[in-house]
Amino acid sequence: MAEKQPVTYWDYIRVEDLLSLQEGVERDESKLENDEVLFITVHQVFELWFKLVLREVRAARDRFLAPRVAEQELSAAVRSLKRVGTILRVANIHWDVMETMPTREFLAFRTKLLPASGFQSAQLRQIEILMGLPEGERLSLGPAGGSGSGYQAALRGPGGSGSPAMERVQRALLDVPTLREAIDAWLWRTPIDGVDPNHPQADQKLSEFVAGFLAAHAHEIDLTAEHAMAIAETDTARAELRRRYAEEQATVRAFFHPSEAEGGARRRRIRAAMLFIETYRELPLLSWPRELLEALVELEQRFVIFRQRHARMVERIIGRRTGTGGSSGVDYLDSTALKYRVFRDLWAIRTLQVRRAAAPALGNAGFYGFRNE
Repeated sequence: MAEKQPVTYWDYIRVEDLLSLQEGVERDESKLENDEVLFITVHQVFELWFKLVLREVRAARDRFLAPRVAEQELSAAVRSLKRVGTILRVANIHWDVMETMPTREFLAFRTKLLPASGFQSAQLRQIEILMGLPEGERLSLGPAGGSGSGYQAALRGPGGSGSPAMERVQRALLDVPTLREAIDAWLWRTPIDGVDPNHPQADQKLSEFVAGFLAAHAHEIDLTAEHAMAIAETDTARAELRRRYAEEQATVRAFFHPSEAEGGARRRRIRAAMLFIETYRELPLLSWPRELLEALVELEQRFVIFRQRHARMVERIIGRRTGTGGSSGVDYLDSTALKYRVFRDLWAIRTLQVRRAAAPALGNAGFYGFRNE
């Protein structure tokens, strides 16, 4: 049997292959200026980070595919999601490197990119799909992308042919459930005050929890409003404060009466489960669920910041030119940062939470204690 050769660092991570990939369309790095090599390298690094993000988000999603998710599985899911948050935080710093590129130096090679665009990053689209970004909420890229689900048009090859990017995205669309759908199914199964959704008293317990919490929240808002109006200096200011606090209470009540288009009774229970976990997170069996919800918010926040940093980098270097792929450029990037949200309800319940001392008492808090079996 042939003797196994020692492994070298350069062979293990294929250094020579890696360093040969920054040649641009000329396939000759010696013909490129440093700024173009920088541009290529940073975007290649982004794609490598995206590869890891996809692996970790998929791993977290897969933890929730079982009919019952064991408590110990949550820690693994949290670890994956926190790793993604860290990756995105580090990726955001790479925009600093891009911003060392002066405008004129970028313009010297920008026309080479036409009509290519970062919008054609199949892995970024895969991440959005896997996380659960609704197809109907996608923004129009512009002439190259069409509208609605036409974003896939930008992923076609020359002459409308197929491409590896298109194939990646089409496979991603078939990879269900999404992370959001898997998390929603898990939240729907969450016992509220010790009662799961299949219990005969499930609806009653849910209504009792929601009613009790809304009363506690209204009381807290009333106290805050009373204090705010007491220190307001004019009748006009007091009237505006009164209107705003009343509007906040109405918004909170509406949150627990979702329309059928929003998901109806199922969405109501999912929202209640989120709030239940956040409100009673000190109970032992709710600590990891709460860590999971926090990790999801952190992940999405890092993703939003990534989009915002991208927009500011583009504006700093080339202003508000039309994008190379035909988009509105900075305006399009800013819109995605504002509108592309997956876990909207998790952000919304920040408005609903109350002080620990103001939370309604549970009738079956012992259900969430440590168990000996």
